Formats: sequence, C-alpha cells, structure tokens
Amino acid sequence: MVMMAATAVEGAASTALRAVLHRVRQAAERSGRIADDVRVVAVSKTKPISLIRQVYDSGHRCFGENYVQEIIEKAPQLPEDIEWHFVGHLQSNKVKSLLGVDLF
Repeated sequence: MVMMAATAVEGAASTALRAVLHRVRQAAERSGRIADDVRVVAVSKTKPISLIRQVYDSGHRCFGENYVQEIIEKAPQLPEDIEWHFVGHLQSNKVKSLLGVDLF
C-alpha cells in the first residue's frame, strides 16, 4: 500500500510539472516570448531522490535546492546532466561545501 501511494505521488509530480510547463508555454505565447527561453527550476527542497529521479526521467533537467546539506547529498546520487541551482540564502560558512557541486 505504501509503495502504491509513493508511486501515485511521484506520478503526480510529473503530471504537475507538465501542467506548469504548459502554463509557461501559454504565458510565453501571450507575451510574445519564446517558451524555450524560459527556464523552469523544479525546486526539490526536502523531496526524496526517488521523486527527483522520476521528474528527471520525465525529461526535466533543471532543479533547485535551498539547503546546502541537501544539494551536496543529492547531486552525487543523480545524473550529472542535471542543472543544479542553489535558491536559498547562503551562509558564508557553507560556501566551501558547495564548491564541489556544479551550479548554474
């Protein structure tokens, strides 16, 4: 039962992402912009690697974290072609921890 619930949540994440990307395309068209010029960052704050992987497997490559501990834990466990963005406040004592992570 727990596994089915986890799968449903993960499927919901991909569905939600598709809906957001659709809305971004619509907004870009209305404003005369090119949708491919808009970068959507899926903030994976506090989400498990399995959920990030499912969204990755649906084609998304741009993720953001706002906790240093999470990005340094998750990045090495996920594909190297992910574009990581640090989206939180960065304390000076945490800068060295991020030096090994490719950030965009």
